[in-house]
Amino acid sequence: MNPTHFPALPVLLVDDEEEFLLSVSYTLDSDGIDNVVQCQHSHEVMNMLFKQDFSVVVLDMLMPHLSGWDLLPMIVADFPSLPVLIITAVDEVQTAVDCMREGTFDYLVKPVSQSRLVATVRRAIEFRQLRDENIQLKNYLLSDRLKHPQSFAEIVTQDRAMRSIFQYIEAIAESPQPVLITGETGVGKEMIANAIHGLSARTGEFIPVNVAGLDDHLFSDTLFGHEKGAFTGAERVRKGLVEMATAGTLFLDEIGDLRMESQVKLLRLAQDGKYYPLGVDVPKSTDARMIVATNQKIQSLMEAGKFRKDLYYRLLTHHIHLPPLRERADDLPLLVDHFLEKAAHTLGKKKPTPPIQLFTLLSNYHFPGNIRELESMVFDAVSRHTRGVLSMKSFRRKVGHQGTSQPPYGWGEERNATVRDTGEELVVFTGRMPTLKEAERFAIAEALKRADGNKKIAAQLLGMSRQALHNRLNRARKSDDQ
Repeated sequence: MNPTHFPALPVLLVDDEEEFLLSVSYTLDSDGIDNVVQCQHSHEVMNMLFKQDFSVVVLDMLMPHLSGWDLLPMIVADFPSLPVLIITAVDEVQTAVDCMREGTFDYLVKPVSQSRLVATVRRAIEFRQLRDENIQLKNYLLSDRLKHPQSFAEIVTQDRAMRSIFQYIEAIAESPQPVLITGETGVGKEMIANAIHGLSARTGEFIPVNVAGLDDHLFSDTLFGHEKGAFTGAERVRKGLVEMATAGTLFLDEIGDLRMESQVKLLRLAQDGKYYPLGVDVPKSTDARMIVATNQKIQSLMEAGKFRKDLYYRLLTHHIHLPPLRERADDLPLLVDHFLEKAAHTLGKKKPTPPIQLFTLLSNYHFPGNIRELESMVFDAVSRHTRGVLSMKSFRRKVGHQGTSQPPYGWGEERNATVRDTGEELVVFTGRMPTLKEAERFAIAEALKRADGNKKIAAQLLGMSRQALHNRLNRARKSDDQ
């Protein structure tokens, strides 16, 4: 298995001095930038650019035949999205200003420090990648078509927001930059990470790891590996998951739970592609693409001093936020049908038919566990199913036990009904304060509306028995007739 080269499009080095070309190539290669093309004759540059795509051009200013000053406007005119770095021995402010006006990305003066050279080239590569991705994303959004719909076949949805996410994934899939996936527990973050990897054209494996609960030593050993004798019990060399993800994708789930000392090491890995196996003093490099996920609010963690801001912004190059299931009500019939088929196959049963009222009940449920919770509900119902239409009993039991999207109120007729504080504003009164009778009528009308007129489901939404709701509707009807 051949490792991928970085960057995907090569860096073009142009200088008439062979020794300088070799020196720069070695410096870049030692820092992981190994896709480099050298050009010693400046008159060949334009022909090379027309024949092949490059990510960056590093151009010497003073050369025979065509100088860098002559080439710069030609490159900018014909290849405006291609960053050009000028390297020169002339340390003059006016020359630098003129170069920037002509469209150069940056201006470096010889002798250039290795760290400055590498940092500038990396920045130019990232600039080119992000520009290309933005153009590609714009084209995707304007076309409203998926180029590789088969890559999302495992994700059951017809939701427009999810489709937009798929389009974004297609645009960023081949980028080597990190991806941050956020969303509540059970929304399918690992499935999205898998889809990104599948579209990335990377030849390596998809390596997932949940970092929640790992102390710094276990985190380092799991990800970076160790040398023999690195610590008590290290009787042989162990490869870390980072090395196993060579030319592939490393997926770190629950990074919001990562300890501060481990965050420093993750930052180095994300920023420079470097890491230290336990017991090793010389850093190793990796070309693995990093995807991270969390169900926590990183902003709150940063404010509390529990998550490094520099790490957050480094991981935020590409960000995907997955909507909760309660915001994808149109997907419920598809998902239920999918899980019914899956459960029936797994349990060796005939696929049951769901009652129409089931979707009304589920569409009013909060789903704190999202898609994973829905799958568990369906599997439980199918395991209990014997014949006929699928029973709603197990669904009602779980929805009633765990709460609906509206916490139940303590109506007089309902035993053990309580008001639960969810921290959400259920109703905001901006005008006249309604009477209790008016508020009751409004709540009942809203519940019936959400339940599509189904009184049993409406009663459950209101936290009362069906008979209690029936009595209140009768009293309201008699009051209106008087």
